Amino acid sequence: MMYIHGAGHFHPENKIDNHFLQELDIGTTDEWIMERVGIQCRRTVLSLDYIKSTLNLNPAAAAEASQYTNAQTGALAGTMAIENAGLKKQDIGMVIAGSCTPQYSCPTEACTIAAALEIDAPSIDINSACSSLAAQLHFLNLMGENALPDYVLLVNPDNSTRHINYQDRNSCVLWGDATSAMVVSTRHKAAFQISHSCFTSTPAGWDKVTFTEHKHFDQEGRTVQTFAIKRSVATIRELAAHLPDVDISSMKFIGHQANLGMLSAVCKRAGIQAENHFFNVDQFGNCGAAGAPGVLSQNWRKFDAGDVLVLAVVGSGLSWGGVLINVI
Repeated sequence: MMYIHGAGHFHPENKIDNHFLQELDIGTTDEWIMERVGIQCRRTVLSLDYIKSTLNLNPAAAAEASQYTNAQTGALAGTMAIENAGLKKQDIGMVIAGSCTPQYSCPTEACTIAAALEIDAPSIDINSACSSLAAQLHFLNLMGENALPDYVLLVNPDNSTRHINYQDRNSCVLWGDATSAMVVSTRHKAAFQISHSCFTSTPAGWDKVTFTEHKHFDQEGRTVQTFAIKRSVATIRELAAHLPDVDISSMKFIGHQANLGMLSAVCKRAGIQAENHFFNVDQFGNCGAAGAPGVLSQNWRKFDAGDVLVLAVVGSGLSWGGVLINVI
């Protein structure tokens, strides 16, 4: 059994609203964006002047133009999660990170974040793009109490706008930057109890969604959306099957924040009630691995004892998974 002790999030200050994208003169309007993806605004670590003047046509230059590194945003979200857990940094015995857009392949992203937090502990990456949180929680859940330290910090920084081509209206309307963090334990109980987890992938579809170093984001949009809807619904049903006495319609739901249309389709097919659907994609865009856990952090105090929450995410790989959370 695993417990979530605290959650945190960080969204950079710079806002890319639909009016800004319309002003780029790339053939898009607020009406077109809302009808297509239901996203009103996104955040970015890049300056708006940089985007406007360059359209980020050279993604290799975007890291230097960024106002934050992944380590910095990771430290900000991580600090919030640790404080919300009522702990101190020295209580953290391991740091794990994952991201669609890590700034380093070597060293691990977790090491750069741990260093920024001044945490001296084993630090590794468990990374599966947008489904990184499911991979992290599932693997930790499989390890059990004796294999892990008292508290583990999970951090997922996805500052992916560095890889977005702002000349391509199909992709630039989707993505926003965010970082999420979570403190978990298999040894110490907390109100948020992870009772079940799952994670799997079909690697034959690895090329359907890609972030390649020094290149722009690319995906087969229609294929990926169909996959995301089907696998999200399947994950909800798989996890709900562990609680046969609880109807899916009464469960709270947080999904992968790809776009509002995709999430609405998942809720309709799975039988999730509108009042039980928690999301932020309309205001922050697709924040990759940080999307769903960021929603959990933002709504942390809105859940009550007795609530059952299903969190289901999908990602490049192609991969998918989720967790069933009982609030006790």
